[in-house]
Amino acid sequence: MKNLLPSTIKRVEWIENPGLRYNGANTVLNFIVANPTVGGAFMLDTRQALNVAWGEYNPNVKFNFGRSQFEVGGGYKLTQNLKACREYKETFTYPDGNRLTRDEKPLGGRLDNSIGNVWATYNYIKPDTTIIVVDARGFIKPTNKTAFYGLMSSSAGTHDVLLTDVQGDRGSRPALSAYWEQHLPSRQLLVVDFKAQYYTGRTFSDYVEQDPDSREYLAAIRTNIKDRNQLYAIEADYIKNWSKSRLTAGASYTANRNKSIYENLGGDVFHQRQDKVYFFAEYFQRINKFTFTAGLGAQYTDFLFRETGLGSSSWNLRPQAAVSYTLNQRHQFRLNFESWQSTPSLAETNPTPQQIDGFQWRVGNPGIRTSNSYMLTLRYNFMLPHVYGQFGVRAYSSPNAITPLLKWEGDMLVNTYENSRGLQNISLFLAPQIEVIPDWLMLSGYIQWRAERMRGTGYSLTNSAWSGQAAMQLSHWGFTLSAQYVRAQRDLWGEKISWGEDLNLIDLTYNWKQWGFSVGCLLPFGRYDQGSKNLSKWNTNERHLRTDFRVPYISINYNLQWGRQKHKANKLINVSGDTDRSTAGGR
Repeated sequence: MKNLLPSTIKRVEWIENPGLRYNGANTVLNFIVANPTVGGAFMLDTRQALNVAWGEYNPNVKFNFGRSQFEVGGGYKLTQNLKACREYKETFTYPDGNRLTRDEKPLGGRLDNSIGNVWATYNYIKPDTTIIVVDARGFIKPTNKTAFYGLMSSSAGTHDVLLTDVQGDRGSRPALSAYWEQHLPSRQLLVVDFKAQYYTGRTFSDYVEQDPDSREYLAAIRTNIKDRNQLYAIEADYIKNWSKSRLTAGASYTANRNKSIYENLGGDVFHQRQDKVYFFAEYFQRINKFTFTAGLGAQYTDFLFRETGLGSSSWNLRPQAAVSYTLNQRHQFRLNFESWQSTPSLAETNPTPQQIDGFQWRVGNPGIRTSNSYMLTLRYNFMLPHVYGQFGVRAYSSPNAITPLLKWEGDMLVNTYENSRGLQNISLFLAPQIEVIPDWLMLSGYIQWRAERMRGTGYSLTNSAWSGQAAMQLSHWGFTLSAQYVRAQRDLWGEKISWGEDLNLIDLTYNWKQWGFSVGCLLPFGRYDQGSKNLSKWNTNERHLRTDFRVPYISINYNLQWGRQKHKANKLINVSGDTDRSTAGGR
């Protein structure tokens, strides 16, 4: 908002309960601005680590001509040859009760995860009449690989073996999207959004066991899958506004066309077709201090493997409802009910067997069905002197969630997928912001406690954990000192509890005219940890990814503006969906 010139602001809209087209947001603040004549802006933001090959580089330029705006930009995240290791221990239990324990002693490893993207966008805005957005993007992942080396011992009494476990993928994904918004008489709107993506890439894994003395191969399992996948999606919405109410109705269609070539199986080719059609209608009404929203959608999903003729189709309903009460400007309550569907992915449905190690295999299940999810959330928004934020409780249920399933078939432990007996959880969360010293010191955070239960074939598990983040920002004389701590969420899914990165950060920034300079450090305290814990009765394991991620860095950004500035188009809808990708091997 600071970049908006007051002379260009034509109107400001405050929307409560904006509905589905704003992705469930509580409120929306719209700035409708007048079209400038000529102007532009150039932005450059870079961050470079001082001790490892890690950095972020983001240039961006905009040109404004009357009602048009052109934007060209790009970004590159470098993560190359980062030292890493894996701590891994597992116990297998056979159907006859015998057990086998394997303990992996880490001997090193590396992590590569570089990502690049470029984009060009054209915006045409004629306020209250027509908005057109055309966007072309290119995404490339030149390297995304983890390589772990270890010495694995076994309770079976065999000699220790050298272990190499490599997993990764690389590929590119060009995409094109087009958006059209047309204002009609009597406060009516017609909105259409279209997207097309094409993914080409490889997914690979190498699992090798060797005798530590002779270096003879005891097991060598290599998987290499080439994907050529397409996505086409379109959504059209009709919106009718009255003084205190609104009707929205729409439909969308999403098509995925996947082609996978298993080069390790002699070049076998598999084609999957997946189609989704969705219809919905929603009505919003304001009555004094209350607002009410109710909607109903219906989704049809169909997928099929051409070579085998296996697949499934289903109809699912998607109800939505919300009610809010505004006591005054400082206190608001909102009760929101949402539902949605999750369609099975390519990896979850492809029946092609993939060997993981000496006796473990992964096989998709083409018979699984689209799953349903339901969420009920109660939020209390408050704004007190120097303290504001949100407190809430959330209940979630997915009665037929698509989850992994382990089962023995002879002497093979098969990792497959099923529609489970369901996941249910309840969460309490608090997100406060505190002005300790107005305009100087700000504290903010988000804390969540969640308890959950997951049930599937042969198991019933529970889990409870807290997660969240805390941040401090001290600003004065052009300097800003920031500190942040993040504890990742511990998620129970199937028979596994997994967690992302636990991080902390210190950053000092100085702003001078169009320039900004920063020095900081990622993870100055503690030890990097990302991992999972498997609780299956057939395979109990614990996995920790460790890496040397104490990263001091410097950052420079530059922002130059000339002429009159223009606020880019704000799309009312964004059609959903992305190209799919195969999954290869991996312990």
